[in-house]
Amino acid sequence: MNVQELPLLNASLNTLATLLIVGGLIAIKAERKGLHRLLMGGAIVVSAAFLTSYLIYHFNVVAVTRFTHSGWPKTLYYFILITHVPLAALVPPLLALTIVPAIKGRYEAHKRWARITAPVWLYVSVTGVLVYLMLYVWYPPVVG
Repeated sequence: MNVQELPLLNASLNTLATLLIVGGLIAIKAERKGLHRLLMGGAIVVSAAFLTSYLIYHFNVVAVTRFTHSGWPKTLYYFILITHVPLAALVPPLLALTIVPAIKGRYEAHKRWARITAPVWLYVSVTGVLVYLMLYVWYPPVVG
């Protein structure tokens, strides 16, 4: 795999993280705590792999892929991107604030933080895939 293929890997990791987060939320609603821990732990590992791959890509690729289409797709793309980026920066500290109480057995604090963290994390995972699809699949840059 070369560095140019990392955006597809990143989108795939975000898709998997989304599925694991949703599965973890369903599991806890069904009071299946062991399955919840397993799925959310998997989501954390996958998200960490995503972050590693994302950083490798951006440290090695100098050129920025620009969204080249106009009209409503451009407006939608930038709306998604402008909301995605700051929320993505919040996910690691939110995860820490959510995970540490769970590890310490402070489940009420864990639940309080999880109510904030889960929707933000899910939004970031889903919009990360949408950014990839809009930038590389649905509206790819014009080469010429």
